[in-house]
Amino acid sequence: MSGDAARGLVPAGVGGVRGVRGEPNAARALRAWQAPATVVAALDLGVLGDVLMRAPGPPALNFLLWTLALAATVTVIARRREPLSREATLLLSAAVFFAAAMVWRDSPALKLLDFACVATMMALLAFRRGEAWVRAAGVARYLWALVASGLSGAFGAFGLVADVDWRRELADMPGVAWRRRALALLRGLAISLPILAVFAMLLSGADAVFSHLLARTFRFDLGVVVSHIVLTGFVAWVTSGYLRQLWAGEPTGVVPTMGGGVRPRLGIVEVGIPLGLLNLLFAAFVVVQVRYFFGGAASVQATAGLTYAEYARQGFFELVVVAALVLPLLLATDALLERRGPGDEWIFRSLALAQLALVFVIMASALQRMRLYQATYGLTELRLYTTAFMCWIAGLSGWLAATVLAGRRRRFAFGALVSGAAAVVALNALDPDALIARVNADRAARGERYDPAYLAVLSGDAVPTLVRRLPALPAPQRCQTARSLGRWWRHRRPQDWRAWNLGSARARAAMGELLRNDIGDPTCVWKTPSRSTSTSEEQGATRTSDEERATRTSDEHEHVNGQPREAAGTSPSR
Repeated sequence: MSGDAARGLVPAGVGGVRGVRGEPNAARALRAWQAPATVVAALDLGVLGDVLMRAPGPPALNFLLWTLALAATVTVIARRREPLSREATLLLSAAVFFAAAMVWRDSPALKLLDFACVATMMALLAFRRGEAWVRAAGVARYLWALVASGLSGAFGAFGLVADVDWRRELADMPGVAWRRRALALLRGLAISLPILAVFAMLLSGADAVFSHLLARTFRFDLGVVVSHIVLTGFVAWVTSGYLRQLWAGEPTGVVPTMGGGVRPRLGIVEVGIPLGLLNLLFAAFVVVQVRYFFGGAASVQATAGLTYAEYARQGFFELVVVAALVLPLLLATDALLERRGPGDEWIFRSLALAQLALVFVIMASALQRMRLYQATYGLTELRLYTTAFMCWIAGLSGWLAATVLAGRRRRFAFGALVSGAAAVVALNALDPDALIARVNADRAARGERYDPAYLAVLSGDAVPTLVRRLPALPAPQRCQTARSLGRWWRHRRPQDWRAWNLGSARARAAMGELLRNDIGDPTCVWKTPSRSTSTSEEQGATRTSDEERATRTSDEHEHVNGQPREAAGTSPSR
């Protein structure tokens, strides 16, 4: 009897494990009982995923329920071999929290960020679940954990089949009599099917009611059946590979390196020249920005021939990309630099700190451009999320200076992970779509440029805010906003319980209150026919009168605050 069996970790007499070549001892020690348990758990999660994920609309309550089932599976099966470490438990809890955030907000962009956080936490959990490695790991280890977990989800099921000698395990399992019973059951079903088919056909021909009952009972759509099988199989396949990775741990003993395990190195000359030249380029750009900071709109118009708003719009996103590229550049040069003496380290740190200082000025310029852009054109999702990303990059730059450039590079990756998760939590608390609706509605109340057509692309998170601020808007903007809300409501499908989320529920309640009342403008035609479950009523609800069609054309092509859209300069998608 093995040591693990003696300690009760695996059932006595279970064996037949065949380790895959090249895997560490943790993978070769995968117990035979884990493979069948993983297959059964994956199939259960596949069926549950097929039931939950078929709801129309973006994932919400259904994804939370499935994530809870996965978390329970991980916890229960892990206890049979080795309990999850405290770090792994925190990662699992964080994944469940971000899955719950998808039930909180209705914004698709925010849901995408929440899903990315769930996937990241689960990938890090599966890498080395029994060890506390996340806080001390470097960037390369993090990247390898994400890649390894992704590959395990795609191809891990193949390894699950190879882990166990299934024929030997089935032969050695206690209670072999179940095989005889199973075979007898299959033979009985095979004999029964043709007999039942013959008598069913005869009885159907004898009675029309019975024939109709059989037809209704066994009628099915082959395409629907195939789609169920495909979705269940896909979820089960990915889940089985992920669970196998969870038990096996790190696929390889070390992080893969280039050149047969030899990391390429660069001297201070090869590193210093590009960093120094890049610093000169950044310094020249900063000198120009200082002139525009103090010169204002007159300096921009005299030099570039642009309005201040056009100048801000053209440069912001390019500056965001510049700031985002500096961090991986400095991390790569720090990893590749061969430090032959203390002088090399000093030169590198000086160049890197100078570059970060210049990047901070560039980011300040970008934020200033965005402030001007938003003051002229209003707030949109793209502008808000890009600004949030810029602020996160600024925080990471400071963290890089405090860790990597101070000789504590191992702490950088964990800080980046925590700051990224904190940024997503802050965005959920901020409620971006409601903020966008509030800012733009306040602009309309002040008589500034306002684009109500853009509100139609926002999620349900923005609807309660717009409904509350509707009475404070001027009459033209109030009517246009009401029409946008009406179009949003008309295209909103009836909500399935599996796709329920709090933001959408609040939007439906706010729209129900608005539809029961009036916006205070009898000349504004904005309400749409109510939806119905019947096909004829749905077609009638989507049929618009000549007056409504003319009004919609006016909304889309004429004006914003009484000005032509081209003259107003609005660009909702920018």
